[in-house]
Amino acid sequence: MIAATTPENTLAGGNSAVETTTFENDPAALAAARGASAELAELVATSPPAALERATEVARLVAHFDPDPVAVTGTLLQSLLAAGVVSAEAAERAAPPAALAFARSLGRLGRLDLAGSIAGGAAGAGLPAAQAEALRRMLLAIVADPRLVLARLAEQLWLLRAARQGEAGERQRLALQTREVYAPLANRLGLAVLKWELEDYAFRYLEPEAYRQIAASLAEKRSDRERYIEELKAALERELGRAGVHAEVHGRPKHIYSIWRKMQKKALAFEQVFDVRAVRVLVDTVAECYAALGVVHGLWSYLPGEFDDYIATPKPNGYRSIHTAVVGPVGKAVEVQIRTREMHDRAELGVAAHWRYKEGGARDASLERKVEQLRQLLAPRAELEGDALDRVGASLFREHVYVFSPKGDVVELPEGSTPLDFAYHVHTSLGHRCKGARVDGRMVPLDHRLVSGVSVEIIAGKEPQPSRDWLVESLGYLASKSARAKVRAWFRQIDHDEHLRAGRAAVERELARRGGAPPPPISELAAELGHGSAEELYVALGAGDVSAAQFGAALARRERAAAPPVSPPTQATASGPAPRAAAEGIRVMGVGDLLSQYARCCRPVPPEAIEGYVTLGRGVTIHRASCGNLARMRQKQPDRVLPVAWGSNREQLYPVEFQVLAFDRRGLVRDVSGVLADAKLSIERMTTVTNAAERTADMTVGVRVHDLSELETVLGRIGGLADVIRVQRR
Repeated sequence: MIAATTPENTLAGGNSAVETTTFENDPAALAAARGASAELAELVATSPPAALERATEVARLVAHFDPDPVAVTGTLLQSLLAAGVVSAEAAERAAPPAALAFARSLGRLGRLDLAGSIAGGAAGAGLPAAQAEALRRMLLAIVADPRLVLARLAEQLWLLRAARQGEAGERQRLALQTREVYAPLANRLGLAVLKWELEDYAFRYLEPEAYRQIAASLAEKRSDRERYIEELKAALERELGRAGVHAEVHGRPKHIYSIWRKMQKKALAFEQVFDVRAVRVLVDTVAECYAALGVVHGLWSYLPGEFDDYIATPKPNGYRSIHTAVVGPVGKAVEVQIRTREMHDRAELGVAAHWRYKEGGARDASLERKVEQLRQLLAPRAELEGDALDRVGASLFREHVYVFSPKGDVVELPEGSTPLDFAYHVHTSLGHRCKGARVDGRMVPLDHRLVSGVSVEIIAGKEPQPSRDWLVESLGYLASKSARAKVRAWFRQIDHDEHLRAGRAAVERELARRGGAPPPPISELAAELGHGSAEELYVALGAGDVSAAQFGAALARRERAAAPPVSPPTQATASGPAPRAAAEGIRVMGVGDLLSQYARCCRPVPPEAIEGYVTLGRGVTIHRASCGNLARMRQKQPDRVLPVAWGSNREQLYPVEFQVLAFDRRGLVRDVSGVLADAKLSIERMTTVTNAAERTADMTVGVRVHDLSELETVLGRIGGLADVIRVQRR
């Protein structure tokens, strides 16, 4: 039989917290009893004694809490694989597939070296609270099966036990890992016995003098305290039964680290800690709580000032229970807690959970829900089907990934994050200068998806050189909104002058295209579009925050408001034929019965100012009054230019073309077509030319619209689509 020695055995005496007498001393028999094949049992039996001793003890620790064959056999196998006494090929031939998969997952978990994050140092040294919490979350996040956490905790306990004979530096490193990460995990998962042994070992190695003082003050072995508690429980159960109170009574002696922590937290001397021995009474109703309290106080005298009724006055977090301290048999102080089973469940798994009370800190509803699920999976329960366990496990801790920095710090990132997200999380400047990345020492592209547990190193240049591609969501460079915001801010700052020039040019082009009456002051248009000055409007236009279509729509609204009322067309005199509506809704003033067509160079749309030009054999071509081609023809043959006006048919449709420049992505054509369909516009033609080098798409679209306002509305909506760089009328 392999003896399991706890810290308290050495100084204060007592038995192991985790009994190991349940299973056979023969490791091969243990493996076979846990459902392994005969081949694996033989493989285990022929392993070297030293490796076999470790593997067997760790497997027994797991079996104590969860006798599941997969977990026990997988733990046993992983220890032998890690020691190098069993080859991967032999394990594949001999081990059941589920146990082998468990062993491999446990191996990956064990390869997470926390030494870089928790460096050995002064006894009281440790991690900042946020880093310790990130490490705990990471360990929970990277496992889909909660039994892996249990197996890792059992492995840590074995390492602590074995470290008694090791070097002081190694003991301290293990103790810091245990105190900061593994003991709090055991506490959260409800593995109380495992948790207190982990804590006591860590306390013994980090604070040896304080440990010895408390152990000496106890003046009795833990086994003696456990026997005392059992006798007290039996007496209390007997008296409760006589009083007609149906109750469960549980008890435990307080472990050394817990005593020390309470002394430190409340500035108490050892003699003032009254819950060194404690029992808990669980009943069905509140009335039975007070009936049980009467029985307790009837059996033993209570200590004044040590009574708290959290049923009548619950704690702010909702915790409810009765606490009292009494002088038990042979004059020893005992704490008694009395609560209903519903109160107990709420205290263990609800908002008043004990692990939160012990650790403190802000509440995290998502974390609490997932820890509750893990505790339920690890608690004594009806057997879960394998696929049910997989479904529950796979849903835990998937909103974030946890990775290591080169210094060993744990960084929490959103799910789907890349090395670029990591770089921007560490520092904005590092993100701007990021040129490449290594993950676990291997070069990866910047859009590589990170997984929990890997180490990330950023390769940075001397000068910041962000790429605009990083802002394209479909390319997958950044998953974090905050990182994308930092990239946008960089481009806004660096490109201010360029945006200013581009914005001025866009305004000048739009004004030249329209011609006609003098435009309103740019400052008025800027105010209408939500900007404080003309310069701000130019920058917004150049940066794409305001599209040319939006500016054109604002300009058209101003022009319509300032335009004089349109007089109806005058009737032709008797000296000429009566005017009539020409084709496409155009009325040629003073000349009747002429064919008309729209100029392809400018494609006018009402209510833009228009003029006609008499062509040879094709009637009158209708141009915008500001058209450059018309201006050249007027200079050569002014007598061919005729005044024309729009007709009165409001249902008339006019052809127009516009151009869309956007970052190329799936669904771009569908989105543009959707805007046109929503506006009930028919597409006459659409061509798309892609630029693979620039990853852009240049679309030319021909439609028919009723008027300029309808066109500007559509262009404004297309300009607001994701990844659209520019949209403008041709």
